[in-house]
Amino acid sequence: MRSLGTFGGMELLLVVVLVAVLVGGLIWWRRDSAAREARSLADARADAQRWYERLGGQVMNLHGDAPAVRQALVDAGERYNAAGSQLEQARTAHQYRLARETALEGLAYARAARVALGLDPGPELPPLASAQGAGQLTREREVNVQGQTFRAGPRPGQGTPYYYPGGRYQGRPVPAGWYSTPWWKTALGAGAGVLGGMLIADALFSPAFADPGYGYGAGYQEGFGDGAEYGEGFGGDQAGDFGGGGDFGGGDFGGGDFGGGDFGGGDW
Repeated sequence: MRSLGTFGGMELLLVVVLVAVLVGGLIWWRRDSAAREARSLADARADAQRWYERLGGQVMNLHGDAPAVRQALVDAGERYNAAGSQLEQARTAHQYRLARETALEGLAYARAARVALGLDPGPELPPLASAQGAGQLTREREVNVQGQTFRAGPRPGQGTPYYYPGGRYQGRPVPAGWYSTPWWKTALGAGAGVLGGMLIADALFSPAFADPGYGYGAGYQEGFGDGAEYGEGFGGDQAGDFGGGGDFGGGDFGGGDFGGGDFGGGDW
């Protein structure tokens, strides 16, 4: 009887030890997980802040009277303000990454302003999630749509003062380049609506309008650089995380003109 009691006591001790180990492991795992989340949050905040501050320096130091320079700097300034607002509201690593995207978009406009000023554009920027698969314009294009002339090209000029860093319009890629008018923002205001915007995109990026026998795919390859896959972008996420409007978006695609502001939740 004494041996059985001793054996039962050992079993109980083993159970207690096992429970203690499990509880200790759970506490350690939770603390480690919280520490990793805190590090991830701090890293995301620092990364977004770094690009935001770099954008601020560009916005404050670049000046020019040429239309292409002014337009690019206006867009860069808008993204700077939007990114600042995003940083103030951000509470998660994902929201800080969205603020980073807006700051990078602003830097793309600042880089375009430097090109228009004849300055060294500086180092390449990390790719925009919103511009994934959109490509770049490689040659001049001029089309007439509903009585209006639209131009686009790879370089700033008197007739193409509006820079766009690349994105999608109603699911269709719009390549980075310089345009005669920001039709992706003004189509609705001009009474063209979605149909008018799509007609402009078709005419600019597909030879089908002027060259029968060519489809959109051929026009895409002829009109601008290669694009890989369509990127999902940040528009929808920004709209959900920051109220779904232009206040958070700030960018032409990643939550401003496309996806949460002028195009997808605001003007368009």
